[in-house]
Amino acid sequence: MAAVGQDINERVSAQGNVVRTLKSQGAPKNEIDTEVEKLLALKNLKVGESGSGKKKDSSFTLKTPKGTKDWYDKDVVLRERIFKTVIDIFKRHGGVTLDTPVFELKEILAGKYGEDSKLIYDLKDQGGELCSLRYDLTVPFARWLAMNPKVTNIKRYHIAKVYRRDQPAMTKGRMREFYQCDFDIAGSFDSMIPDSEALKVLVESLDSLEVGNYTIKINHRQILDGIFTVCGVPSDKVRTISSAVDKLDKLPWEEVKREMVVEKGLSEEVADKIGKYVLLKGDRSLLEKLKGDALLSSNPSASGAFNDMELLFDYLESFGILNKFSFDMSLARGLDYYTGIIYEAVTEASAPKVKSSVEKKSSEDPEADRSNDDSIGVGSIAAGGRYDNLVGMFAAKKNSQVPCVGISLGLERIFSILRSRIPDEEIRANEVDVFVMAFGGGKEWTGFLKERMQICNDLWKNGIKAEFLYKAKPKPRQQFDAADKYAVPFSIILGQDEIDQNSVRIRKMGLKEKSDEGQLVSRADMVKVLKGHLASSD
Repeated sequence: MAAVGQDINERVSAQGNVVRTLKSQGAPKNEIDTEVEKLLALKNLKVGESGSGKKKDSSFTLKTPKGTKDWYDKDVVLRERIFKTVIDIFKRHGGVTLDTPVFELKEILAGKYGEDSKLIYDLKDQGGELCSLRYDLTVPFARWLAMNPKVTNIKRYHIAKVYRRDQPAMTKGRMREFYQCDFDIAGSFDSMIPDSEALKVLVESLDSLEVGNYTIKINHRQILDGIFTVCGVPSDKVRTISSAVDKLDKLPWEEVKREMVVEKGLSEEVADKIGKYVLLKGDRSLLEKLKGDALLSSNPSASGAFNDMELLFDYLESFGILNKFSFDMSLARGLDYYTGIIYEAVTEASAPKVKSSVEKKSSEDPEADRSNDDSIGVGSIAAGGRYDNLVGMFAAKKNSQVPCVGISLGLERIFSILRSRIPDEEIRANEVDVFVMAFGGGKEWTGFLKERMQICNDLWKNGIKAEFLYKAKPKPRQQFDAADKYAVPFSIILGQDEIDQNSVRIRKMGLKEKSDEGQLVSRADMVKVLKGHLASSD
């Protein structure tokens, strides 16, 4: 094998000399190009090829990368339905769209996600720039605001793919490539007013998507910071302890406490103090209980956040959505950039059926799909919060802050819930309204192909979705099967009688009475009559 490789290298070297000689002699361009092509062919010849046409076996597994999938047919239709539903809501609230590159400079994303930074996909150096695939849509939005200082306030929405090198559970919507759907309000406004509208948008979206029963857990980062301070957490451990608390929706308190003490070096006494607070949850009355805690109320961070929560609950009540929320002290949100209120929406499918253990997690393949693992749930289907300092991290001028608050819908997780609930027959893979058919037979029958084309052309020009079978002389069964495959609601039927009368026959599909011949209408009235049928069937 080594000899074969050496032979190829020698042939590449010799051919390179031929090209250089021709160039130095000023040979004709076509002659040089021919020899260059030979050189390139030799360079592409792999070790293990003899040049005689026999190639080394290069078979490989044809698959998508782990944590990704191809989207097709009814799945795409359902996902587009989700897109349209939320976009209509975003526009109703004054949102304008923004699109950013799928990859950012690595330094833009670095240091913004806490412990989750390890999940960022880094790219190779391309032209002197180190880049990474975007982890979310929030940091790119903050970078854009910093680059456009004249934009001092905006309601922005963005639906796009993000990438995380997380352990996948595909059927539960936990993927490495997935869509996020964000709505953010940036600008300086009176306290908690934009926050309340962002949450109103979230509730409208989840209600319109009909995800079923859900709860939006809500908390305030500064209340948590106050709790950690009064309990004695060192300032350099606040964020890492916050990340541990955020796992209480997946793990029992004993395991979270173990992580704090054993893995993160917190004293057991401090951890026990934290546990008395973070296991609390309830409705608005919990706020009064916390305000009555003398130790916590004496903390400036927590007391200021109590005022925020009081206002927010008032505004949510005005919007008629307060009953959707649970004041949950275990909610911490692991991302470092949150500064104020934080929230996430959960359903019955969000939590795992079985609480996972540290020992079990450490023994599993981190690359394996965990769709069948009951210790993995769908997770939150939406989340967000206030991030007032993120834009300032990128701004050229010091103290150039743009306060922001936003929501993010996990569309793949929502899709996994809806797809398991909606019967297949309720989703049409295409939206064709009319299938144009031709009936006839005998040696003289032409199949009316040109006539079918002309009718489809008239329908398309008038905004009616139509198809016909790509056969010159189609059989009736072939045409009905093609229409039935996508549940096309109407057919236009052409036979010799209809051609002679310059008419068509409009027939409603899916009727039990196969003898129904449909409605005979003139070509001139075809579009008008058909539009009437389509309008009445909506």
